[in-house]
Amino acid sequence: MIARITLKEIANELNVSISTVSKSLKDSSEISLETRLKIKAFAKAHNYRPNNIALSLKNRKTKTIGVIIPEIVHHFFSIVINSIEKFSAENGYNVIIAVSNESFEKEVLNMETLANGNIDGFIMSIAKETLKKQDFHHIKETIDLGIPVVLFDRVINDLKCDKVIVNDKQAAKEATQTLIDDNRENILLITSEDYVSVGNLRTEGYLEALKDNGIIPDSHLIIKVKDNTGSQIEMNVLENELEKTLKSKKIDAILGVNEIYAASALKVLKKRNIKIPQEIAIISFTDGVISRYSSPTLSTISQHGEIMGERSAKLLIDKLTGKTDYSDFKTEIINCSLIKRESS
Repeated sequence: MIARITLKEIANELNVSISTVSKSLKDSSEISLETRLKIKAFAKAHNYRPNNIALSLKNRKTKTIGVIIPEIVHHFFSIVINSIEKFSAENGYNVIIAVSNESFEKEVLNMETLANGNIDGFIMSIAKETLKKQDFHHIKETIDLGIPVVLFDRVINDLKCDKVIVNDKQAAKEATQTLIDDNRENILLITSEDYVSVGNLRTEGYLEALKDNGIIPDSHLIIKVKDNTGSQIEMNVLENELEKTLKSKKIDAILGVNEIYAASALKVLKKRNIKIPQEIAIISFTDGVISRYSSPTLSTISQHGEIMGERSAKLLIDKLTGKTDYSDFKTEIINCSLIKRESS
């Protein structure tokens, strides 16, 4: 049997991106004719089959669901996975999990690999690099083949598929309002870069709460953490920026868009012997292990990952079993809950 080449191997051999290869094989006008012809010829010569997903998914059912998440160590994603697995098992489905590590290329390859392993449908949260590139061709192609995809947490509105999200903007607004009601007006926001959908929505909620209370936003009180996939370097940079901000600005509260950011802030505040919450209060998103067992414990906004996982699995399985039509899509919104602890 002649070995079949993969998208990644074609891209590496021709020194182009996976996206360019995929689009060329579909004869997209976005790619120059010369490049398309070159890639098509190479793919044909090396026995590439562009319809792997169609062959393995569209023509047969395996009672197996593919789940693609950005990272495995994040408490929120582990809760979602557990819930997906539980609901799927109760309904006779197996689950295979893949991790993109926030990489666009790995996310694309995960979809191809899982398809080759015979998957009936996908549940996924989009990688940060994919959001930054705004390249969703691999998801669109899967959907266009009639293969159900459910997006959760990080989603793209333009993709025609089911989605499960939380009310990120409203939750951040309510958390900020809680701090303002506690007579705290110099609120520092630690957030992600704007291309990360959930971080952007939480930033909008923070800014809206300030506006509603007549507080003029201070750009120096918003730290946007550049993404290095949760590396130690990223945390060191955040802590250094926070140190500088504490020296130059008056701060009486901090809102972190995830508990890692909040934990880093907690570390810096304790190092500077700042009393929490007397001098500076902290609220973060994600009710994880860090929040519950830090000292002091962190007030958090729970995203109810167990509900998100179950809803995502139900939406997909309902389509796979014919309970809902493949052409009908819905977006389910889960309300967050503020859990007050010692930090606020």
